[in-house]
Amino acid sequence: MFTLDAMVDAVQTGKKTWVNTFVTNDTAKDAMTSFIDSQSEYTKKALKATTDAVTTLTSETVKAMQEAAKFDYTKFGEGIMKAYNATAKK
Repeated sequence: MFTLDAMVDAVQTGKKTWVNTFVTNDTAKDAMTSFIDSQSEYTKKALKATTDAVTTLTSETVKAMQEAAKFDYTKFGEGIMKAYNATAKK
């Protein structure tokens, strides 16, 4: 998360530097800087939501795999064979 925030900050700082260097109208400069700040805030929130979702999905997948590993496939197979043999005898 900190790496993503640092990347966002680096890009947005570059944009602000460009605006401060090349835009001479103070009103336009303020509007562009405000827009860049809004972009930064939105992007950080979107990245956090994505990271949280991926973390939750990964955690739930691990839990499901652990539960599947606890399943006794041998006992299940024996039950299937008993059912098959009972059906085959009829």
